[in-house]
Amino acid sequence: MTTLHGVIPAVRKMKDFEKALQSSHEWIVLLETRLGQLKGIMEYTKRYKKKILLHIDLIQGLKADEYGIEFLAHDIRPDGIVSTRGSVVELAKKKYLLAVQRLFLLDSLSLENNLRQGNRFRADYIEVLPGKLPEVIEGIHAQTDIPIIAGGLLTSETDIDDALDAGAIAVSTSATELW
Repeated sequence: MTTLHGVIPAVRKMKDFEKALQSSHEWIVLLETRLGQLKGIMEYTKRYKKKILLHIDLIQGLKADEYGIEFLAHDIRPDGIVSTRGSVVELAKKKYLLAVQRLFLLDSLSLENNLRQGNRFRADYIEVLPGKLPEVIEGIHAQTDIPIIAGGLLTSETDIDDALDAGAIAVSTSATELW
């Protein structure tokens, strides 16, 4: 399995895409884009020898269902996907795509439900949002053998260090100054 580690630039705006390509980081998370841009983005990314995780739930014009995943896997060929939906993670894994399950943690009930879903669909990685919760990252790390990525609200080097010290193997951030 591919290993994600360190800081992963998360591109929300295309103006930051070039900066992510110029960074020393191997992986990029593409958070928002349009279906018509994907093929060009992937070709451009490969020229820079970078790998892309597409946040499939945020691709405008693409339905994140069996046919959408099939299209991505065969025509676009990303290195992996990110999704909040376990069923999408399961479909992506069937197409041999690296799958990251994104978990939004609002309270202890959402944590419990998300962990149950994560264990059911067996993503390659779990991304925990917000990533500024070291004690929660430690708890998830203790309850699952799925590697953890911390994301969301990370605004400083200290936040990154805290997440990694708590057991996350990587962090994703759209804060370009942390790339």
